Amino acid sequence: MADLRVGIGVDAHALEDGVPLVLGGVEIDHPRGLAGHSDGDVIAHALTDAILGAAGLGDIGGLFPSGAETPKGISSLSLLADAYAQVVAAGFRLVNADCVLVGEEPRIAPHRDAMRARLREAIGEGEVNVRATTTDRLGYTGRGEGLAAHAVALLERR
Repeated sequence: MADLRVGIGVDAHALEDGVPLVLGGVEIDHPRGLAGHSDGDVIAHALTDAILGAAGLGDIGGLFPSGAETPKGISSLSLLADAYAQVVAAGFRLVNADCVLVGEEPRIAPHRDAMRARLREAIGEGEVNVRATTTDRLGYTGRGEGLAAHAVALLERR
C-alpha cells in the first residue's frame, strides 16, 4: 500500500489599490491587487501550505517569514517551488492538488488553464486544479475587501 499524505492550506489577503493582482501565478487585469510581503498570490500560498502540511514541514510563514529573508514583492511561484523542493527532499511527490479561490470577483474562468499550468510548472509534477466560488456577498470576500483561497494536496512517499 502506498504511503499517502493529505494537507490543507488556507490563505487570505486584503485587496489594495495600486498593486497588481496575481492569482495562481497569473497577473489579472483588475483595479486592485492583494496586499502582502510577496505578490500576495493567495492561491499559490494556500497550495504551498497544503504541500508543506502534507509532508509535515510546517507552513509558509515558518519557511518564508515576512521579513528581510525574502525580497519584498517576490513571486509566490518562487516560494512554491522552493517549498516543493523541500517536500521532494523529505521523500514525497505531489499526486494532485485542488485549489479554490473565494471571492465575488474577479472571475477566473478565462485564466484557469494558465493558472493550472503556472502552478504545475512551479512544482514540476503532479496534477493541479484551480476553481472558484463566491460567498453570496457575505463576509470580507463578499464585500470585496479581500480574497481567500483553500487548497488540498495529496502526496505520496517516493
